[in-house]
Amino acid sequence: MTIRFALVGAGRIGKVHGAAVAATEGARLVTVADPVAEAADALAGRYLAEVRTIDAIEAADDVDAVIIATPTDTHAPLIERFARAGKAIFCEKPIDLSVARVRACLAVVEETGATLMIGFNRRFDPSFVALKAQIDAGRIGQVEMATITSRDPAPPPLSYIRSSGGLFRDMTIHDFDMARHLMGEEIVAVTARAAALVDPAIGEAGDYDSASLVLETASGRQAMISNSRRASYGYDQRIEVLGSSGLVAAENQRPVAIELADASGFTRPPLYDFFMTRYTQAYANEIAAFVAALRDGGPIRPGGADGLAALLLAEAALVSVREGRTVKVSEVG
Repeated sequence: MTIRFALVGAGRIGKVHGAAVAATEGARLVTVADPVAEAADALAGRYLAEVRTIDAIEAADDVDAVIIATPTDTHAPLIERFARAGKAIFCEKPIDLSVARVRACLAVVEETGATLMIGFNRRFDPSFVALKAQIDAGRIGQVEMATITSRDPAPPPLSYIRSSGGLFRDMTIHDFDMARHLMGEEIVAVTARAAALVDPAIGEAGDYDSASLVLETASGRQAMISNSRRASYGYDQRIEVLGSSGLVAAENQRPVAIELADASGFTRPPLYDFFMTRYTQAYANEIAAFVAALRDGGPIRPGGADGLAALLLAEAALVSVREGRTVKVSEVG
C-alpha cells in the first residue's frame, strides 16, 4: 500500500518534508501547493509531482494524506478543511497560538474522525528515542528529574520574532513536549523566569530570548528547561534524566564523532549549527512513523492532544514570567 501525499507549503520546512516523503518506502509525493509559484514548481519538479491549488488537493481522489508546512496562522483552518475532506493530516507545530482556537480545531478533527499528527520531530531523534527506550525498559528506575537544554546558535530575524508567538510558543514548545514525553506523568505546574539578554530589540518586541523553567508533576517529579537564543559554540541540544536507580543522558551531536589530542589538549569538532542539520534524521523518522501508522493502523503520536498540552504549558510559562509566580496548568486551560 502506497500513501499518496500532498504537501502544502514549499518553503524551508516543506523541502525537508518533501525529501522525507521521497525517502520513505510506501510513500509518494503526488502534489505540492504554495502561493509562491517558483517554490511550488521547483519542489514538485524535484519529485515528479504536480502543482495544484489547495482547493484541488481538498477534492482530490489521489491524495490520502496532507502535510501542512505553512505559516502558523494557517494551520488550524487547513487542518479543518482537510479533516472534512477525509484526508489524513500531518501538521507542523503549533496548531495555533490560541488555546481556544486549538480546541475548536480539535473538535472538528474529533467530529470528522480525522487522523492528525503534530510535528514534534524531537521525539523521533535517534538519540532521544534511545534515551526513552532505556527509561521505558526500567534501566534507571522511576523517573524523578529531567534536565533539558535547548539553545540556538543565534536569534532569528526580528520579523520572525514578531510573528512567531514568542519564545515559549515557538521554541520551548518542543521542550514542553519532550518533558511530557519523558516524565511519565502530566505536568501540573510551571515556574518560569525569562529576559531579553541576547538582543534588547527582542524585549522591545515583547518577547524573551533567555529562559529557565521548572515543570512539576502531581507526584513532585521535576523537569528543568534551559533556553537561549544564543549559544556561540553551536546548536546545544542535550537531555539528562535522573531516576531512582540511575541516569540516562543524550549528549550533543556533531557532524563527525572524533576527538583529537595533541600538545594543546583534547579537542572535538564543533556542534551542528542549525536545527535542520541536527535533526535531519528526526524529520525523516517522523514522516516514516506517520506512514507506518497509516498503513498498519497503529497509534498516531504525537497527536492533537499533545499539541494542545504543549501550548497550555507555554501559556502557563508566560503567566509565570509576567506575574512572578508558579502557575498551575489548570489556570490557563
